[in-house]
Amino acid sequence: MNVADDYTFETSKRDLAAKILKQAAVDLRRFHGVTSAIERELYFDAHHWVTSDDCSWPFSFLNVCQLLNLAPEGAREELLVDQSLGVFSFWIRRCGRVARRFKIFLSHAFTRNRRPTFKIFLSHAFTRNRRPTVVDPVPLTSAFH
Repeated sequence: MNVADDYTFETSKRDLAAKILKQAAVDLRRFHGVTSAIERELYFDAHHWVTSDDCSWPFSFLNVCQLLNLAPEGAREELLVDQSLGVFSFWIRRCGRVARRFKIFLSHAFTRNRRPTFKIFLSHAFTRNRRPTVVDPVPLTSAFH
C-alpha cells in the first residue's frame, strides 16, 4: 500500500467508527422504554456494546473511542445520559451544545482575523467629537528616490 491508500484506509476506518457510535446513540434513544421484543433487543445490544470493556474485536466501544480520540468514560456517560432524556429534553440539550460551539467558533473567528489597523479604527471611531483615524497598513513608497 502507498501513502494515499493508508490515508484512505484510516479515514474510512474513522468514518465507520463514527457511524457505529452514532447508530448506538440513536438505538439507545429510540428504543429506550419500548415494549416490543425486537426493539428491546436492539436497545439491549446497544446498551451492552456501550457498557462493555471488551477490546477483542476491532469495533468494540473502547476501540471506537480510541479511533475517534474520545475518552471512553466521557462518551459512555454522554450516551447513557442522552438515552434517558425525553425527546424535548434531548433537543434542548443538543441546542445548548450547538450554541456553545457556535459561540466558541465566533470568538475564535473574530480574535484571529483582526488586523491592527482595524483595532485603531475602532478605538477612535466611537469617541466623541473625534474623527476616526484610518491608518494605511501598507504605506506607499515613492519609486522616484
